Amino acid sequence: MPYSTKQQQAILSCLARRRQELISVGELAAELRQSGCPVGLATIYRQLEKLEEAGHIHKVSTEEGAFFQYCDRGESGRGCFLLRCESCGRILHLDCSHLQPLYDHLEQQHHFRIDPRATMFSGLCDVCAAQGKEMSGGKA
Repeated sequence: MPYSTKQQQAILSCLARRRQELISVGELAAELRQSGCPVGLATIYRQLEKLEEAGHIHKVSTEEGAFFQYCDRGESGRGCFLLRCESCGRILHLDCSHLQPLYDHLEQQHHFRIDPRATMFSGLCDVCAAQGKEMSGGKA
């Protein structure tokens, strides 16, 4: 990140500490306040936008609103897909060079460019699959 403010560093640190979780802006503001670094909501939104553009976080839109998650894979320059477990809700990051042929095929054959940072696959994580849980569609 070329230039980083104190608030941006605090937001990124907070998200990094809770890297396995999706965090709302309200939760982020509360945690920053508790840690002695109160940051206004407008500043949080602005900094989250910059961090997302830089590839340091993911924005995940749900029926309940927008949530944010730290991404340590964004620095590879490729971006990464998100994998969402339909059973436990866990979000996993996938930065895999084997996906490049899929990008190329979709662009060349279907004239469609994928934005990996905005793409989410749904299915079952290894833990839920091992427990015999099923996907919403009914097949495991």
